Amino acid sequence: MQWNFSTSRILVLLPILALAACSSVPLDTSSSGKSPAARSGSAAHPNLPPAGSGRGGYYKDDGPGDVTPEGLLDTPDAEPRIEPYSKSGNKPYVVFGKQYVPITDARPFKQKGRGSWYGKKFHGQKTSSGELYDMYKMSAAHPTLPIPSYARVTNLSNGKQVIVRVNDRGPFHSSRVIDLSYTAALKLGYIGHGSADLQVERLLPADIEQILANKGNASTSTVAMEVVAMPMTESTQLAPAAIQPVTFVSNGSTSSSSAATPVASGFYLQFGAYSQAVNAESVRTRLVQDAGGVLPQLTVEPSNNLFRLYSGPFATREAAAAAAAQVHGMAGAKPFVVQR
Repeated sequence: MQWNFSTSRILVLLPILALAACSSVPLDTSSSGKSPAARSGSAAHPNLPPAGSGRGGYYKDDGPGDVTPEGLLDTPDAEPRIEPYSKSGNKPYVVFGKQYVPITDARPFKQKGRGSWYGKKFHGQKTSSGELYDMYKMSAAHPTLPIPSYARVTNLSNGKQVIVRVNDRGPFHSSRVIDLSYTAALKLGYIGHGSADLQVERLLPADIEQILANKGNASTSTVAMEVVAMPMTESTQLAPAAIQPVTFVSNGSTSSSSAATPVASGFYLQFGAYSQAVNAESVRTRLVQDAGGVLPQLTVEPSNNLFRLYSGPFATREAAAAAAAQVHGMAGAKPFVVQR
């Protein structure tokens, strides 16, 4: 559901957009990308209202595949990871005269509204992330959530819940807030209805860390999870005068007594969440050497089998963002702002 948002392309696409709210475009046959592999299964699928009847959430010439793979209800949810944002998929854009500004920071996001799904018409076509759409995976299209990011989607009529990976733009329809893949909609129980009242909640980096931590040491001990940068905008590049003097703590910051000390409220920079304390301490030591005079206190705090590296507190979110901009890249640092 990828868009080229130049004016000429929008004008050419208008007749097509009148039929579809998703943004996939036909896959260039000269591309080296491979379409999702065909899957074996049965031709049976739920009874669906005709496309365009007003009762279905899919689009003209769209619908389920000719052969529905077996076992789709057992498809695991998308596994959240902290990923770098797409360079091309998060720029402001205009569709039908309406401007959309994708989220590129760590703000919370929760939304309720009508959700639909998209299927075979877009299967194998490029998404806004550049990936190929696979209707049998757990993915979604949203007008403004970061690409890529993860969201927890709940069907408000039956309480069913899934986690999807947002990798596409759309729907561009006033009455719909999100388009889910065929499988995600199937698991939420609204394939036969075409659309449903949904709640969409963004999974923030801290939420993803908690999900990974809950899987236990087995899933976190082998790989240290590095937190990636949240893109910085010009509005966050504030004057260095807002930054507090640096006071570094000793390596003893990971002791049990330190962990029990109440955390001062305010805004912090989080540099990472690591499965081993030695990795967090190594990054902290390098930041002390490379970012002296820029950051407030640096501490490593153990929680839920992970060791998080923080700097703060800062008086305001803007001051924290300014510090993040200054130290970005130092010692491999890619911090983001959190409120504690």
